[in-house]
Amino acid sequence: MRIKILRPLSYAIFMGTLLLSAGCNPIEEVPGENNTTKPTTYTSDYLFDIDAIPEIKLTVELDDWNNLLRMYDINYLNKELIPAHFTFVKGSEVFELDSIGIRIRGNTSRRRPEGNTGEMHKAGQTNWHHAHFALRLDEFIEKQKFCSVDRFNLKWHKDDPNYCREIYCYDLFKRYGVWSAPRASYCRLSLHIVGDEQPAYYGVYVLLEGVHKDFLKYRAEQGHLPGKNGNLWKASWGATLDDANSNNMGVEDIKAHGNGSKSYIYDLKTNKTALSDAKLQLQTFINELKKLQSSQVKAWAEEHIYVEELLKAYAVNVVVGMWDDYWNNSNNFYFYFDESGKFLFIPYDYDNTLGTSELMENSGTQNPLRWGNMDARPLITQLLKVPEFNDLYKSYLAELVNDFDLFQYSGSYKRIVNWQNMIKPYVANDTNEDMEINDYPAGWGNCDFYRLRTGNDKGGSDGKANFFLTKQRVINEL
Repeated sequence: MRIKILRPLSYAIFMGTLLLSAGCNPIEEVPGENNTTKPTTYTSDYLFDIDAIPEIKLTVELDDWNNLLRMYDINYLNKELIPAHFTFVKGSEVFELDSIGIRIRGNTSRRRPEGNTGEMHKAGQTNWHHAHFALRLDEFIEKQKFCSVDRFNLKWHKDDPNYCREIYCYDLFKRYGVWSAPRASYCRLSLHIVGDEQPAYYGVYVLLEGVHKDFLKYRAEQGHLPGKNGNLWKASWGATLDDANSNNMGVEDIKAHGNGSKSYIYDLKTNKTALSDAKLQLQTFINELKKLQSSQVKAWAEEHIYVEELLKAYAVNVVVGMWDDYWNNSNNFYFYFDESGKFLFIPYDYDNTLGTSELMENSGTQNPLRWGNMDARPLITQLLKVPEFNDLYKSYLAELVNDFDLFQYSGSYKRIVNWQNMIKPYVANDTNEDMEINDYPAGWGNCDFYRLRTGNDKGGSDGKANFFLTKQRVINEL
């Protein structure tokens, strides 16, 4: 069966259908063996629940785990998956899935989850390390899903002693109605290697929505997109949308042994058999965007871009101080051409924010109207040439920093403290890394004076500065 309930639940039988009484609405039936009816799945909102901290346990056979470690040593960027058993516990409810796929993920943050190079698993004397994981539920069992999604990611709170930066940013996107952003929530992660006496507790992780077909399907069902069958691209470092070279576009495939591995700046995620058509669409978009005269931008953009969505995402991006983005580092975003060819910007990867910064001198005091390398980022430079779009963007900035339920300090403080109180009992973990919550940015950043719960609005010019208060002052002075 696809989903197995392990603990007794309150349920009712009605006209031959088993319904779970769990405070949320089931929406899909999961066919069982021999045409029997199995429990229905929950909506993805049950999975990405910001007010809960469910448990996720991954159980892996010893040989498979050692294979994961070997593949990392051969090519740490490989994207090959191993099978694992998945258990999800939320309150009194327990769900299990057999044979999901897991792999290590991340770019500069990718790490070996156990031991040193060349070492295999050592039961009883294990040297665990925090690492990011990608979970693909349908990798070994076709069409297998949980809560209507076939994939999601588990991210450790890398360089974030506050344990909240990525959660805060995705929650702010959601609060502000930026439906193109992924959803995120907290979870607790355990890893059990078969044969070990007990699982290794990895601590509190970010449970992050995967950007793929079910991501698009959910937004189509919500009425935001006309469908889910357009071309989805992942953009990696160097993605300026200023160069239409087709050699930078393709379908990525990174293997452990490197034989035939392919990597691209623009990696096509859907409709892979129609790569030539997808390339032509992207090339045409880039070339037209670059050549627009000022008088042409408004009409062209309204026809070819989800303009309001892009400007709202850009405004959130700027107020949270995201520097490792399209506009600064030409990195960390997806984009989608819907079935009519309209471009949607999808923000992604928001761990280095809220005072953790590099590249720019000060992400709190940086001019919001000159964010990043504007001259080489036509996607926003062209739009801001339009007075109406420019005014709209500035109104979004002001709305964000002055609304209690959005970025304003008092509301942000309340949410962060509530989350930290929720997760605090579960932070200590078997990696002996990131063992407590502290109000600091990343140690490698260039603005070590920023705080989230305390500090003034001086942006570092006078002692410890509060990032929210500083950003609010700077934007209100525009």
